[in-house]
Order: sequence, then C-alpha cells, then structure tokens
Amino acid sequence: MFGCLDKLFENTKINPRDISVLVVNCSLFNPTPSLSAMIVNKYRLRGNVKSFNLGGMGCSAGVIAVDLAKDMLQVHRNTYAVVVSTENITQNWYLGNKKAMLISNCLFRVGGTAVLLSNKASDRRRSKYKMVHTVRTHKGADEKACVYQEEDDNGKTGVSLSKDLMAIAGEALKANITTLGPLVLPISEQILFFTTLVAKKLFSAKVKPYIPDFKLVFDHFCIHAGGRAVIDELEKNLQLSETHVEASRMTLHRFGNTSSSSIWYELPYIEAKGRMKKGNRVWQIAFGSGFKCNSAVWVVLPNVKPSVSSPWEHCIDRYPVKLDF
Repeated sequence: MFGCLDKLFENTKINPRDISVLVVNCSLFNPTPSLSAMIVNKYRLRGNVKSFNLGGMGCSAGVIAVDLAKDMLQVHRNTYAVVVSTENITQNWYLGNKKAMLISNCLFRVGGTAVLLSNKASDRRRSKYKMVHTVRTHKGADEKACVYQEEDDNGKTGVSLSKDLMAIAGEALKANITTLGPLVLPISEQILFFTTLVAKKLFSAKVKPYIPDFKLVFDHFCIHAGGRAVIDELEKNLQLSETHVEASRMTLHRFGNTSSSSIWYELPYIEAKGRMKKGNRVWQIAFGSGFKCNSAVWVVLPNVKPSVSSPWEHCIDRYPVKLDF
C-alpha cells in the first residue's frame, strides 16, 4: 500500500494532507487498527479525513471503492479522494487438501494500486480520465454462492471456488449489462436488446438473448483477470477481439489474479502500448464474491502517455507474449 501511495504522491505532486476522502478495500485481511488507519498514520493525513475500510467484498471491490469515492465527491466540493485497492494472500494461504480450495493458492497473488480522484475544475487539464458511469449488480439475494470462505473437514480455512462459478458470473454479467446498456449503447442496439428481452419474458419465446455490440461504444476493455476461463467466456460472449482482451490476459500471465487491483494493472498496460487516445472510452468489468458484477466507464481526456513507474515500464516491449493455453 505504501509503495503505491508513495508513487501516487510523487507523480501527482499532491500533498497527502490535501486528501479529504480515503477509501481502502482489502477483502480477506482486515486487521485492527484498520488498513485505512495505517495510511492515515503513515502519511499524517488530517484529522477530519473521511476514511472508509471495505472488507470481504471480493475481487470486484475496486469498482465498489471508486463508486463510493464518486458519491463522496458529489457531496463535497473541491475535494481530493484516494482509493487504495489491495489484497493480502499470505495471511489466507490454504494449508489443507480440498481441491476446490487449493485453486486459490495457485491463482491469487498479492497486488495493489492507488488512484487519485478529484472534482476540482482546475484539475481537468491534467487528469487522464473522466468517470462517466458506475453500475453495480449484486446477486446475493439469489442464494447462490460460488466463491466463499469456509473451513474444510479438518478445520483448515480457505477460499472455495465452485464449479458453478462461470454460470453464476454469466447471470450477474447479464443483469449488469441490462442496466449499463441504456446508458451507453446507441438506440439501434437498445431496440434489438430489449425486443429479444421482451419476447423471452412475456411470450416465453425460445430465442437467444441478444448480446449488444459493446465494441460500438467502447475502445478498451479491462476485464478482471480472475482466470483464463473468465477472460475466455467474456471474449466469446461479448464477441471481443484478441486485442480487446490482451491487457487482461497479459496481466493474468504476469501478475496472476491480484483480486480487486487487476483492472488497474490493465489500464497502464494499454497506456504503455500507446493506445489510449483522446475521446476513447474504457469499460472496466469486475466480478467478485456475493456474487457481484460491477462496471466502471471512463472517457480518456488527453492522449495518455505511459505512466511513470508503471508496472510495465521496463518490459512492455516483450508483450504480448504467446500463451500455450
């Protein structure tokens, strides 16, 4: 966390005492004092800082944290907000032998990012992105759980991943794009989408649900690097090209599943490739326990140059690499 924040303050030239809102999300590791309190202490943030510590919200918590910061910025004028998304795997290493719980040991890795948001008019010129929409979908009321922390028969605690993960993720994605679609899609795509939806709901017509062409409105896709199957399924269902999912695949290849921070590793990959152009739209899609599917939509303000101290700074020329799977 401190490494991320050191680079953030160095690159933005922001005094930590100017921060009014702090949101930290870490799903499994929630010590006392909280992670947000540790940051307040380390950087001597002011006493009236509005700090939030989100725990147990899974891999989609990065978008949840940004959404919370957005809500705070809508209430408080001329304000800086910092969002820190991280995960601690060391404290939650599974030591048992249950197969469904061993998967997390192979897939998850430690990662972290820090993001600065501002609603100050003076910051528009130097900002990279403008937040346009956030859409959160929570399927917890369906009583379906495919990612959950539990004890095995021997009392060993771990995170279990169900075989139904992809099916439940598909349902959550469908609900999410049903809300997101009208906000971003052209009228022609909306008509096709809702026509098939009505036919299926009202007339029980045996028609496949129409998947809108989101490539018409989005130039870049940052799909949570939750695993090969997650990326493959979204590439297929959203009819994306290899270039559209390149950032997600390369992030998974190099860093593994860094949970809530993975979508933020993908942004600098696209930047480092020189693909972020003024006016481009970016769709971040994150999945997490609950089960949840959350989206964030950003518009690129200037042509974005590669970030200083980017995780891809010294190796981007070697990517994309050819994957054997």
